[in-house]
Amino acid sequence: MKSRESLVRLKEFQVKEKQRQLSQLQMMMAEFDRMSKELEQQIAFEEKKSGISDPAHFAYPTFAKAARQRAENLHVSIRELKVQQDAAELALEEVKAEFARASALEERDGSARARA
Repeated sequence: MKSRESLVRLKEFQVKEKQRQLSQLQMMMAEFDRMSKELEQQIAFEEKKSGISDPAHFAYPTFAKAARQRAENLHVSIRELKVQQDAAELALEEVKAEFARASALEERDGSARARA
């Protein structure tokens, strides 16, 4: 019976861990999105200041060019994190189902012990 109790505790820990991982991914995505928006504002300011908004122009501001590349890198990272988030959500659902099964077994065993 102890092994079932420890199994339930293990599954509960796994659920909490998956939820924590999912939360971290979401926080990272939100932070990258915020950083990207700040970069886009800086790009717009630099373009307005220089009067050149075409990145292919020879006199396009170097800072704006670098900021544009950093913003694009952040967008790529956000897309990659979204894939990881989808995988983490699936893993969380699987662990939740395992936890529910383990809890049901423990509850069933607990009621059987009470009757005996």
